[in-house]
Amino acid sequence: MKQTITALLLSCLGFTMPSNAATEMSATYNLWYESPAALWEETLPTGNGRMGMMPYGNPLHEKIVLNEISMWSGAKADYDNPAAATSLPEIRRLLIEGKNDSAQQLMYTTFVPDIPTSGKTYGAYQMLADLNIDFKYRSPSAETSDYIRYLDLRNATAYTEYKIGDITYRQECSVPRGKEVMLYHISASSPRAISFTASLSRPERATVSGAGKDRIMISGTLESGIEGHDGVKYAAVAGIAASGSEATTSSTDSTLTVTAADEAWIVVGAATSYLYGATYMTKAEYDVNSAISSGKIAQIQKEGQENHNALFDRATVKFEESDISRLPTNRRIEEFRYKDDPSLAALYYNYGRYLLICSTLPGALPPNLQGLWANEVWTPWNGDYHTNINVQMNHWQVEPGNLHELHRPLIDLVKRSVESGEHTAKVFYGDDAQGWVMHMMTNPWQFTEPGEHPSWGATNTGGAWLCAHLWEHYLYSLDKQYLSEIYPILKGASQFFHSTMIKEPRHGYLVTAPSSSPENTFFFGKDSVETSVCMGPAMDSQIIRELFSNTIEAATTLGVDSELADSLRADLKLLPPIQIGSDGRIMEWLEEYKEVDPRHRHVSHLYALHPGNEISPTLTPHLAEAARKTLDTRGDAGTGWSRAWKINFWARLGDGNRAYSLFKSLLSPAYTAENPHHGPGTFPNLFCSHPPFQMDGNWGGGAGIGEMLVQSHEGFINLLPALPDALNAGELKGFKARGGITIEEMTWRDGRVEKVVLTGGPAPQIRLLTPSGAKSATLNGTLLKPSKFIEFTLNDGERAEILFK
Repeated sequence: MKQTITALLLSCLGFTMPSNAATEMSATYNLWYESPAALWEETLPTGNGRMGMMPYGNPLHEKIVLNEISMWSGAKADYDNPAAATSLPEIRRLLIEGKNDSAQQLMYTTFVPDIPTSGKTYGAYQMLADLNIDFKYRSPSAETSDYIRYLDLRNATAYTEYKIGDITYRQECSVPRGKEVMLYHISASSPRAISFTASLSRPERATVSGAGKDRIMISGTLESGIEGHDGVKYAAVAGIAASGSEATTSSTDSTLTVTAADEAWIVVGAATSYLYGATYMTKAEYDVNSAISSGKIAQIQKEGQENHNALFDRATVKFEESDISRLPTNRRIEEFRYKDDPSLAALYYNYGRYLLICSTLPGALPPNLQGLWANEVWTPWNGDYHTNINVQMNHWQVEPGNLHELHRPLIDLVKRSVESGEHTAKVFYGDDAQGWVMHMMTNPWQFTEPGEHPSWGATNTGGAWLCAHLWEHYLYSLDKQYLSEIYPILKGASQFFHSTMIKEPRHGYLVTAPSSSPENTFFFGKDSVETSVCMGPAMDSQIIRELFSNTIEAATTLGVDSELADSLRADLKLLPPIQIGSDGRIMEWLEEYKEVDPRHRHVSHLYALHPGNEISPTLTPHLAEAARKTLDTRGDAGTGWSRAWKINFWARLGDGNRAYSLFKSLLSPAYTAENPHHGPGTFPNLFCSHPPFQMDGNWGGGAGIGEMLVQSHEGFINLLPALPDALNAGELKGFKARGGITIEEMTWRDGRVEKVVLTGGPAPQIRLLTPSGAKSATLNGTLLKPSKFIEFTLNDGERAEILFK
């Protein structure tokens, strides 16, 4: 009711809401709240792929956290440890002799990077600055009423609306896509009602200065960790523009002031030396000056919103609403524990695509552990790229979600890392090591070495896992020119394992050694020592089998390296198969060790189920059953991103209700006003909580919803492969399938597909699994014979409509 009253009041005053916002908030496209954010995890994220804003929505003293994707401390550094390659034969000997605990102890002192003295060269993703705005209102009491703040996913704008006295105000924060500025806009229902003073601040390494009339700048140099060597330099410039017959603007060396304006803009430009070299400061100044001097700030905002919507509107989902769908978002997720709300799953899926669009773009960096957004100078886990699932999970929604180009920053990050990975391969694995390697984490400085603690840092298939994303990008486009571009990367990753794997003595399998199953441990020996170092953990073998297979196919498609392909085929025969233990579960290690934590958050040994496709209910039902038992033992609890991964596992197993149950678990409130402890689940602004906040859970959860609706990893398109009872009616549009096929639209009711419209891509042969419950089907008006599969030719750009009864 409050929203309706506010909307009517605004209309009567001649103050219209945004054209694409409904009188009541959309259950599918809006996050909204009835009070300002009390903590950062309640603020609303906006971004254009390089820069971001997160406003608290405080009518009296607003704070807006500003971000720029290349705000990274640290520097490229030398982590060479000659003892690593020297000790490797002994480490392997101990592993072969079954002395894992001794091998682990040796690794603790030798198979680690030699970290520079300061320990800060690795760096961290950092916030840019805070934009602080102190308002002065006519009413001395400055009490607010009719308050609402909301985020519109369709135009990527965060709004705050309220009344003070008899005047209605609206604030907008947006970062126009395709533009180079961040915009804050405030308007009022009465003239001369807007007065404020704005400033920029940062906790450290910041100098605020005047930057010309009505301009201020915050600038500094981030820590490199290397004495005498500058880190990344940055600058953010803020300028003001105001309109109204009595409006005035002024500035000092640290503040911007607007008085008695009808409306006002704060325009912020930001740049770093990482992306712009020595011109970073000039870049920030120019962008602000250009936007303000054009006199078309509103047009810049509008064009940016259109650019965003061109991406966002490619694919969406809608589900039925419930009696809690129209609640404020924080209350909605609290009630979701007790009542169902199918449309919340639609909002979550759409929000995931929104966050991807806002947090990356070609030419910049890929989204990190926090996407684009951070409110600290030293983010948790450095805000880096964890390659043992997290950065990969960040990209699971990209291809099926019809955001093909947003994979490019990750692909480019991998390309830039190859040279460093070649060096690491030689230093840590000896002169005989070929190709390139990356372990379990990386950063913009091409860090490819093991982590500083072998228990989690020894995993060396991080680069191989990233190669799966390079290949996935190809599968959705079938672009041979792109395949030629990435083939040397796939080849180099394969060469590393071909040259460094050893034969274990019991079965003669080719295995990685040393390695670990990400972050998990097992009891070893008569003293039950907690151990992680091992040979050939299941995840490694699954990833390498996938890598070799993809490299062979790429070489064959391009007509190159037949000898290498033959050698990889021979290696494939020697890789450990997926093994089932005596308890019926997929084995995580070569031996049937007893795990320290049977409910560990990582489920790495099910990589072959998801994101891989080696385990399938239709093709390998015995492995699928073992995967089910594995997941039952692991349980449905865990950190935020872990719950998100499990959604995808159960969707791949065709169990939609279990997947949906995990989705509800993922949305457990991580924070409420009554219980401010940060736990795993979801924050009021729908950010995923590990805890603390990590964006990967958002994208993993969104991908899981997509997996419930469409799958194409088994060589055919599978519609509604894991539909939960709660989502038994809905519609989607714009999903992508492998081969570049677009599912332009699909509708279903009572759990059964009614209509699907496909547009052909580069792969003309369509193989569609006849949906469950379909008694008949017509293709473009022609009745089809009953069959398990519907197969037909659809050329690039051609359209096919299939109706089911």
